[in-house]
Amino acid sequence: MNILLTVLILIASVLLIAIVYIQNPKGGGLSSDFGAAHQMGGVQQTNDFIDKATWSLAGIIAVLSIVMTLRTKSFDATPKAEQPAQTEQQQGAPQGQQDAAPQQ
Repeated sequence: MNILLTVLILIASVLLIAIVYIQNPKGGGLSSDFGAAHQMGGVQQTNDFIDKATWSLAGIIAVLSIVMTLRTKSFDATPKAEQPAQTEQQQGAPQGQQDAAPQQ
């Protein structure tokens, strides 16, 4: 499920980048290429569509990010299986410790 959410966020992000590139903050952009207002649905409708698409994609990214964060947090909160502590026999005896008496 996390992979699906990640893919959806990536697709929405790429579409948002494309729509932002289409826009022109000074009033031109894609809508100026259509010419007169009566052609292709009009300049105002094009600007409205691009504006709504921008806000919709931003909202989708925000909601999916929150959902994915909540899902990931709930997975991390589950208790992990306790690993048994290793005994000295499993670790091996420490090296350098010998019980031999010093020789004279």
